[in-house]
Amino acid sequence: MARGDIFLDEAVLDDLSEGLDIVERPLGRRVFFVAWIVVCVLIAGAIIRIAYLDVFNGAAYQMRAFANAGQELVLRAPRGGIYDRYGTLLVSNVPSFSVTVNLSQVLKNRAQLNTFLETVNGIIPIDVSASAAAISGADLEHQAYYPLAKNVSLDQVVRLRNAHLAPIIIENNYERSYIDGPVFSHLIGYTGLALAQDVAQNPSLSLTDEVGKSGLEAEYNSQLSGTNGQAVVYEDARGNPLDTKTLRDPIPGDSLYTTIDGAFQQEAYQALTDQLKKLGRTRGAVLVMDTKTGAVRALVSIPSYDNNQLTPGMFTNPEGPTFDRVLSGVYSPGSTIKPLVAFAMLEEQIVSPFFKIFSPGYLDVPNPYDPAHPSRFLDWQYQGWVDMFSALAKSSDVYFYEIGGGFGSLKGLGISRLHAYWEKFGLGQKTGIDLPGESSGTLPDPASKEARTGRPWLLGDTYNVSIGQGDLAITPIELLRYIAGIAENGKLPAPHVVDSIKDESGKTVFSPVYQATQVSYTNAQDFSYVQQGMVDAVTQPYGTAHMLADVPWSIAGKTGSAQIDNNAKENAFCVAYAPVNDPQIAVLVLIEDSLQGSLNAVPVANTIFQWYVKNRVNADTKDAGFLSPATVASSSPPFVPSSTPSTTSSSSTGG
Repeated sequence: MARGDIFLDEAVLDDLSEGLDIVERPLGRRVFFVAWIVVCVLIAGAIIRIAYLDVFNGAAYQMRAFANAGQELVLRAPRGGIYDRYGTLLVSNVPSFSVTVNLSQVLKNRAQLNTFLETVNGIIPIDVSASAAAISGADLEHQAYYPLAKNVSLDQVVRLRNAHLAPIIIENNYERSYIDGPVFSHLIGYTGLALAQDVAQNPSLSLTDEVGKSGLEAEYNSQLSGTNGQAVVYEDARGNPLDTKTLRDPIPGDSLYTTIDGAFQQEAYQALTDQLKKLGRTRGAVLVMDTKTGAVRALVSIPSYDNNQLTPGMFTNPEGPTFDRVLSGVYSPGSTIKPLVAFAMLEEQIVSPFFKIFSPGYLDVPNPYDPAHPSRFLDWQYQGWVDMFSALAKSSDVYFYEIGGGFGSLKGLGISRLHAYWEKFGLGQKTGIDLPGESSGTLPDPASKEARTGRPWLLGDTYNVSIGQGDLAITPIELLRYIAGIAENGKLPAPHVVDSIKDESGKTVFSPVYQATQVSYTNAQDFSYVQQGMVDAVTQPYGTAHMLADVPWSIAGKTGSAQIDNNAKENAFCVAYAPVNDPQIAVLVLIEDSLQGSLNAVPVANTIFQWYVKNRVNADTKDAGFLSPATVASSSPPFVPSSTPSTTSSSSTGG
């Protein structure tokens, strides 16, 4: 055997002898389990990252890729139209141009950014410093383009193209054109470029997208805006275009068909404008609503603004032209709350509608601490003996002081029951109208007053809220909905503006369903009693709404004046509905800081009703019978309270 030969047996024996002191142990299951967890975590992390890049942010990275490859062109989808109830177009699209800048190109040479923007500013006016800051701070991870200007003229487009500014992209766009802007602006609203917060809420948006900012434009933005198309212009290394490819065609937005009567809206706007000018006042509102369905026929807020010509000053003007007084204004309703107090009185059987109270023009409440100086609550004039019907017609404050808070042996409703009926008729709650910016009123109660002021609720507080003063404050749309509820025997309609939504082909893609809310009640006759009192306010010579009596339609109405600024000023209200036996519309007129109280609001309501009867009511419904007082049916004998209240001299204060 040669020296270098190795025998296998010997080698194996040597290995065995060397490892006799080593004990081999199998790996435990825990090691494999941990290893398996680590592998799963790595795989899951990879999947999540891929999903984040491809699914959630795929569009953004695709946009960046197109931006790096050449120029992305957004094919703007035209926004849907907005029509009135007769198919009249209220807003349309006018072709225009917009200018954006490719961020990846312009930021290749940051040192020349200001020079580039100054060159653009020489052609189209832009804010150079603001644009430079926005472009420098842009998040390129999620933004490839920055909007410089919109509604650019054709002459400016030609000059920009002749300037051969590579990062500039000129897109075909659409500009909204609003018919009679100031007349419809609070309804229609306006559009503007999406802001950073808009993009944060909706990642599918970009800063170059046009979105609704107010009115129907904002409320139905997703339906109106449609879907933009996309094209890309491929370029060589020198920026010369090689090819253009359409990746996606634009899909136009859907159109809104509203409940608004365009011609009626114009008439209401003009009637209020004329009256404000006559009075030397600048602020007011009109709302007209279908009593059964809640469909809004007209909504006017003055001062208004032109949504075709937006300026920064509109949003800082102390007169508040962009403020919608119908939806967002909160006012003391004054005597327009009295029909609701009367209904609560009947339902709770405080007194019968025929029970009379004497009103000398004030109510003196004895002062136990100083009998010589009673607390006096004023009425607006001497009323004499009034029952519920004449108290509503004359707007007697003393009558409703006693009904609401009680006096002598007459136990009134009290604040708890008043509060319950306010809530029952939807006061202090948003109506849910399909417009943005709606506020809700405030309903006072003893607990909230004590928490706010540290003072207890007093009888005088109940007196004040019983006539719509004090801390009771509601929006005009809440007020008119409750009046419609009185007209419709407790059915509170659902106010709304949009009737249907249709696509480009005219196919209805959405028909909202609006449901009325039925108020619970004990006796349907209680509604007819209150309705009769509102009819008397129009038909009786002493009625505060008697100026509506010459309208050839049966009308029930109520006026109201709410004192503001420590009783230095008054807001005037008039609410009414017609025809009495089968109501169709309810009207509200508000004049802020009215010179002579509620009477200044009635002429506007008269003009509105006269136009409506002439232009919207069938000839066979215009008969003299409308002018005769409605008959109050009596299904049961009048009831009287268990105790006889003392009579007090009282008169009503503010119509």
